[in-house]
Amino acid sequence: MKADTDHEPQGRHQSKKAAASGWIGSALEYYDFFIYATASALIFPQIFFPKGNATTAIVASLATYGVGYVARPIGAFVLGHLGDTHGRKNVLLWCMFLMGFSTIGVGLLPTYDRVGLLAPVLLVVLRLLQGFAVAGEISGASSMILEHAPFGRRGFFSSFTLQGVQAGQILAAAVFLPLAHYMPAEQFNVWGWRIPFLLSFVVIIAGWIIRRKVDETPAFTEEGQRQARPRSPVIDAFQYSTPNMLRVVCMALMNVIPVVATIFGAAYAVQPAYGIGFAKDVYLWIPVVGNIVAVVVIPYVGNLSDKIGRKPPIIIGSLLSGLLAFAYLCAISIHNVPLAFVMSLLMWGVVYQGYNAVFPSFYPELFPTRTRVSAMAIAQNIGTAITAMLPALFTAVAPPGATNIWFTVGALAFGITVIAALAAFSARETYRVHMSELGQPDAHAVDKAEYDRLRALAFTARA
Repeated sequence: MKADTDHEPQGRHQSKKAAASGWIGSALEYYDFFIYATASALIFPQIFFPKGNATTAIVASLATYGVGYVARPIGAFVLGHLGDTHGRKNVLLWCMFLMGFSTIGVGLLPTYDRVGLLAPVLLVVLRLLQGFAVAGEISGASSMILEHAPFGRRGFFSSFTLQGVQAGQILAAAVFLPLAHYMPAEQFNVWGWRIPFLLSFVVIIAGWIIRRKVDETPAFTEEGQRQARPRSPVIDAFQYSTPNMLRVVCMALMNVIPVVATIFGAAYAVQPAYGIGFAKDVYLWIPVVGNIVAVVVIPYVGNLSDKIGRKPPIIIGSLLSGLLAFAYLCAISIHNVPLAFVMSLLMWGVVYQGYNAVFPSFYPELFPTRTRVSAMAIAQNIGTAITAMLPALFTAVAPPGATNIWFTVGALAFGITVIAALAAFSARETYRVHMSELGQPDAHAVDKAEYDRLRALAFTARA
């Protein structure tokens, strides 16, 4: 027991409560973020932009989706600093309020027919606020869950952050499904699309009730007691953790898979300019079913990473999901809805989760407690900001009417996943390193036998 008591924080751990808070908070906050993503592909090109050129409207709408990611690095600097100086719990509450109110604002916006160019300008402003707010969510929630989790089970508990994100995406698409299916198109385009955005008021209330009940983490509390918190965690992160931050930037490029699955794929399948002709309500079921599968798969992959390490699932998941992007886009191009469903389930619901379920533990484990939120938030959000421009880029290099659109976009996606896999391969393995030594150059891993013993003890621990 010596290794356990000497190297792990000794405060009150709330593993299950922290995981539940991270799950529910991420689900609610990413519901807000992804209803915008869904609307940017399905409805915004028709109501917020000039109607003269369909291709221009699609590109402009998808670009406003990407603008939210451009704001994320800025939010990461600010919210990461607050998370490392004022606590994980506080920054998560601030993220939630900013996201909720900006999303409600989108639901109240006038359209292009009423106010002209002011409509897309206001849309961009609110999307910037969304991007700023969401920048601290995954890094804050992952750090909170990781620091509350028992040694040997960090991968399992941290995976609930991304399970919540997937659940938020299910909710976002599911809210649109009955509206798109049962509401007349004219009414849906005029006011029906606003309903999911205005429901964010419920998100704010529910999230506040849940998150205020979780204690601050023992690791963060101990840093304060030792006077170890830096005055500028951002500067410290760049000074001591730049190589790992660069690795996270490259691994975060894996956001290309959800871009292909839910953003470009949606525009490619349903926008008349592409000539595919999937019905909107039919296409919406593709990411819904994929995400349902992902919700089931994620905790198993997180638990697997506690047994075999973080790197193998990330590397394998990156490369295989990149290859499956070809098949998914090809299925859309040949108008084969059943095949598109199958490819979505494999690419997005199963294989991609090798990366998606593991990065919430692997990323924060690469950094020390004193700069964990800042380093992860900045690096991850820079990576995702790069991929956020991909929907517009894909449309530009493979516009409506071009030949072999599926191959061009698939090749780009696979190349990006190779970069992510190489970044993971170059990182050190972290799953057997104690919390107090994470992010330290001279950290040593617990030997396998001792690790298995401590992991077995963790199964009997009470949160």
